[in-house]
Amino acid sequence: MSTAAPLRRSLVTPTTLVLVALVVIAFCFLLQRFLFGLGAVANINPGYPWGIWVVVDVIIGTAFGCGGFAMALLVYIFNRGQYHPLMRPALLSGLFGYTLGGFAVIFDLGRYWQAYNLLLPWHAQLNSVMFEVALCVMAYVVVLWIEFSPAFLERWGFAAIKRVLDRWMFVIVALGVLLPTMHQSSLGSMLLVMEYRLSPLWFTLWLPALFVISALAMGYAVVMFEATVVSKTFSLPSEHALISKMSIVVGWITVAWLVLRFGDLVARNALPLAFIGSISVFLFWVENAMFLAAALVFITPAGRASQRASFLGAVALLAGGSLYRLDAYLIGYQPLNNWSYFPSVPELMVSIGVVALEVLLYLIFIKTLPVLHGDAARR
Repeated sequence: MSTAAPLRRSLVTPTTLVLVALVVIAFCFLLQRFLFGLGAVANINPGYPWGIWVVVDVIIGTAFGCGGFAMALLVYIFNRGQYHPLMRPALLSGLFGYTLGGFAVIFDLGRYWQAYNLLLPWHAQLNSVMFEVALCVMAYVVVLWIEFSPAFLERWGFAAIKRVLDRWMFVIVALGVLLPTMHQSSLGSMLLVMEYRLSPLWFTLWLPALFVISALAMGYAVVMFEATVVSKTFSLPSEHALISKMSIVVGWITVAWLVLRFGDLVARNALPLAFIGSISVFLFWVENAMFLAAALVFITPAGRASQRASFLGAVALLAGGSLYRLDAYLIGYQPLNNWSYFPSVPELMVSIGVVALEVLLYLIFIKTLPVLHGDAARR
């Protein structure tokens, strides 16, 4: 029997009203995009065929959505049942991260009305990494909704259906671990086709592994971040005891990422490029400083014991992981013919609106569905 319960707080608050306003602004710009074309709102060009929408909503957004993947690996694969109270909130964040990320891809498709061709076997491009990413994201969105469906079944009293689903949930969980691993590694593989157009500070044959490891670390960081914010915002019992135990795992994952990153740079003799003055080099050091700061917090007893330090470590890890992906896909990219790109105001507002929609839906779900641990939610 689940111990999760709805939070049962007011849905209309100043925060939700601000979020609704941001979503409305974003949809106004999206209406302009679909009526007058992509060029009417976006600054993408032949040198930069994808812009901030793809990077923020898909490349970074799906990494933020890896909380469910990370917790499923810990709870079900490594059988750490003590972390189960964090499982359903993690699934919820993953649900919106991937669903809205997949939805946001439509914004950037020139012929979005032909997106269904991905599902037609005679249009399949089996040698395309992007095709594999698209299928894995679509499949994982379905898996996440099935994984989260017990919350709906409990809320509406479909106990018999839930019992049947529980018998087969191990299959869904296995897919929920496999699909993000495939898709996150493929996000790194997509950069391999850039070759010399991507700075050697980011281009490496280890990109698939770096993307998977960073996504896993960011998934845990999202769980830690959300648990702390929710408990503080709604005056609920702290989950820091669980977060502190989990932090050591996150810390050594982050250390492994840093060792792989810098070991590869040294092996390729690319590290001297990190001492040449430029904006991209400065951001390279910022992203790695964020990873290092998070690692130091999570592997030291004093850092793990402090709720504030753990929260700041999670923020640093999310910021570093986001900047790493932004740098790899945009900042470190060097197109031919001196093309340049800077996102337009509509592009930025749409990305902000997608994030606002995710936060808004998260609040609605935790207030109306059994998501949070029952003892906390009923307080």
